[in-house]
Amino acid sequence: MNFGNILIGLMPMIGWGIFPVLVGKIGGKPVNQIIGTTYGTLVFAVITAMFTGAWFPNDTKTLVFSIISGACWATAQIITFYVFTLMGVSRTMPITTGFQLIGASLFAVLFRGSWATSQAKLIGFSAMILIIIGVYLTAWSEKKETGSAKKGVMKGIIFLLIGEIGYLGYSAFPQSVNADGMHAFLPQAIGMAIAGTIYGLYITFSPKEKPFAERTSYMNIISGFFFAFAALTLLISMQTSVNGMATGFVLSQTSAIVATLGGIYILKEKKTNKEMTAVIIGLLLIVIAGSATAFIK
Repeated sequence: MNFGNILIGLMPMIGWGIFPVLVGKIGGKPVNQIIGTTYGTLVFAVITAMFTGAWFPNDTKTLVFSIISGACWATAQIITFYVFTLMGVSRTMPITTGFQLIGASLFAVLFRGSWATSQAKLIGFSAMILIIIGVYLTAWSEKKETGSAKKGVMKGIIFLLIGEIGYLGYSAFPQSVNADGMHAFLPQAIGMAIAGTIYGLYITFSPKEKPFAERTSYMNIISGFFFAFAALTLLISMQTSVNGMATGFVLSQTSAIVATLGGIYILKEKKTNKEMTAVIIGLLLIVIAGSATAFIK
């Protein structure tokens, strides 16, 4: 493994780490954020396909499953954007990262035969416990929350658990047909854009808002570029000739650290000294335990 490969492996950290912070900085409602993000991702995916020639999968089933996969991600991301308004980026990102790691691991164990040995299960489920502890620490507040603040946190966690179904679909649908990542990239972006457009139209005709006419919807296209950049570089990083699946995955998980610290220092989501210590310990637990699951056979 050389320095260039490691640098490629850290690109998802930059893309996914900056993505939620940039969304928070640009602002807008969840509908503006999902429209901009999905359209930005689609533009990036089209440009990528023009350069690589990887437009669509050869068979219809893989194409359809890839589009559904993208729609699942967009649905989950709408929920995550909403939770940003309840809990902030610095609290939301480590929690959703932890839930995604647990969800992906459970799916692999239950449906793909991973962790076949007793030792693998022991290590894997121990890692999950550490992830749960890490999630708790990142969400911990020194000041006892009461009333609406406490309800907001609980509501946010419940919504993130529901959103995990979408994130799981994002990874599970392509896996179920062994889709090639590069050829699934554009169809997934199309699925994201379709879901974002449908949600935008729903908001337009339901509460009588005009998200397609609002500036923040199109400013968030920049956010979509960062998300798509991270997704593409992860595909490259996970190739056997670069870092491999396990190492590529591990390096990408450091994005949770960047996003959380970005929320604290750039978006000014204040933490006390004790809360900051808990956040750092929690993040380390999530990243280290999540990384361990990638190497379990």
